Amino acid sequence: MLYADFLEELGKAGLSVRAFAELIGMNPNSLSNYARTGELPTHLALIAVLVAGLNQMGGDYRSVMSKVELAPKKPRGGARRGRFGGDRQTNLDLDI
Repeated sequence: MLYADFLEELGKAGLSVRAFAELIGMNPNSLSNYARTGELPTHLALIAVLVAGLNQMGGDYRSVMSKVELAPKKPRGGARRGRFGGDRQTNLDLDI
């Protein structure tokens, strides 16, 4: 789905990008980044179309979606001493 079509679907649902991101447990910046490529992944497009369709038929998508508990995402990588990006750092032999 084109990003412009995605925004149109959000409008039908009465949602902003930020509100949609909160609804599905994503970072709003992650969604906005798709504007650069111009296309949205199919799974996000499908959610947007379903939410908009339910809203247009007079349904309450918020009560339906509240049945699923959103779990906080785990941070990527292993940002701790001696680790970078999840991989153990090796010592570099530099002749300085």
